[in-house]
Amino acid sequence: MSNNHHLSTDIKPGKCLAVELPVTDYEKIHRLQLNLVAARHAGVLNCDVVFILEHHPVFTIGRHGSLDHLIVDKSVQAQNKISVTRIERGGEITYHGPGQVVGYPIIDLKAAGISVKAHMNALEEIMIRTANDFSVKAVRSPINPGIWVDNRKLGSIGVAVRYGIAFHGFALNVNLALEPFAWINPCGLEGIQMTSLEKEKKAPVAMVAVRNRVWHHLAEVADLRLNFVSLSSLPISRPVGQLASRPVSRSAGETENPAKSGKKSKSTRLKAHGQAGPAANRQTGQTANHLAGKPKWLRRHLPSGPAHEKIRNLIRTQDLHTVCQQAKCPNQFECFSQQTATFLILGNRCSRDCRFCNVLPGPDQPPDPDEPRRVAEAARKMKLKYVVITSVTRDDLPDGGAALFGETIRRVRRAIDDVRVEVLIPDFQGDADALKIVLTAAPDVLNHNIETVSRLYPIVRPQAGYRRSLELLHRVSAHSPAIPSKSGLMLGLGESDAEVEECLIDILRTGCRILTLGQYLQPSRDHLPVSWFVPPEEFDAWQDTALKIGFKHVASGPFVRSSYHAKALYWESRKSENSTLA
Repeated sequence: MSNNHHLSTDIKPGKCLAVELPVTDYEKIHRLQLNLVAARHAGVLNCDVVFILEHHPVFTIGRHGSLDHLIVDKSVQAQNKISVTRIERGGEITYHGPGQVVGYPIIDLKAAGISVKAHMNALEEIMIRTANDFSVKAVRSPINPGIWVDNRKLGSIGVAVRYGIAFHGFALNVNLALEPFAWINPCGLEGIQMTSLEKEKKAPVAMVAVRNRVWHHLAEVADLRLNFVSLSSLPISRPVGQLASRPVSRSAGETENPAKSGKKSKSTRLKAHGQAGPAANRQTGQTANHLAGKPKWLRRHLPSGPAHEKIRNLIRTQDLHTVCQQAKCPNQFECFSQQTATFLILGNRCSRDCRFCNVLPGPDQPPDPDEPRRVAEAARKMKLKYVVITSVTRDDLPDGGAALFGETIRRVRRAIDDVRVEVLIPDFQGDADALKIVLTAAPDVLNHNIETVSRLYPIVRPQAGYRRSLELLHRVSAHSPAIPSKSGLMLGLGESDAEVEECLIDILRTGCRILTLGQYLQPSRDHLPVSWFVPPEEFDAWQDTALKIGFKHVASGPFVRSSYHAKALYWESRKSENSTLA
């Protein structure tokens, strides 16, 4: 084996549409690749496209491959639901399945002046650099394509070229089950051993982290300007499967016609109740990918002035962090100008790397025991009567940071008379004892955001769990019924109306009665694209729906965030309970 990291390529920089997908059916993406190649050749598509995804289990065989290398009985295939498909790429048989990151760069090699060999070298280099990021030293083989760790194959490549345009690509084994490789002669090589990043590290490897590094190295090696877009924004995606700009409920990688499935859309069910639902206003909404910029309802004046600068300076001098700044919240200018802020504790780096969030991953310091005191002092100087405290996620800590939450709540109460404290907490990896530590400190409101619908968790929150978050909210109601729980959702990530309504009902069943709904906004091109800009009237309709099904207090609008106007929402809830608190 040789480890030649130098690429004999002259890859020219260019714009490239980047599409990230969850676990997806192979045939659908295969057809889409063929259509994109045809569109690129015809001039309908004027830039390259890259997909990063995972596949449902499938054996694929190259155009000259032999079925003799499929050495397992058909009954085993059927039992494991592994399909077999022959395609036009080179190479023999291989396996794709969940836990393997697959990249399909559709690149016009002729236009870029890139040789096929240079392109294949680049694909290997992307995988080699990604493996190295996880302390796995992979190399090329002078005989066989792909990347290897000693004599074990870690990643494969297979490329087809049509009209000078390359498609298909690479597959890097991350944390998938390797057993199906034993049912074939991978790449036609008998007796070959397959491996994965997780097997080589002998430790868990998060798929979301690997995907992020693949994107980074793809842009770096190929010198591409990645423009993240949704699948429906591709100019020829609609004829392939008739993908809609607002999807109906579906399983990952599948589309569904509600008329054929027998499911009614949200608008249909609401009309049956004599009410126009959110879907009724869709004609006024806009798909994000069809816009030159944000729609008019998302454009706002940014206030400033002495109060705004005072808060910024205070946060800086106290060596504190706010989620307002870290997450690029669109309301930070307004809140700072009104002398309010949401304090971010446990540092400014997160142990997770969610694709919607702008907070940097990778905690590099232990928690600062003096942080609770500084938060309390800053809140006192700001003359706050309502303090919101949140944190990065710290899965690296035994209690997830719960003790520091509790101490910060107590410090703030000691520093400010008659203060109200709201906390927005992570899931503590489902640790009930950690949650009790926070509840024992008696916050006035405990917020934990569901963030998105169940189907989108593998893409949006891959290191979290939909049911785990629901269970946390349920435990709040069961353990401390006097502490109101609160949760929130982002809209515009590709969810359907039916999925949103199902999610609201799930949240309601936990005992939570305070809800926030806001527009997802892409923090940068490296984050998930916006699928849909939800118009204000649709947010109003969702507020009506949430109140009708049982929520007591709902903030719903394009700029609403979990802590936006939190004080007003809290006092609204207290007044409705006929509280006599001053």
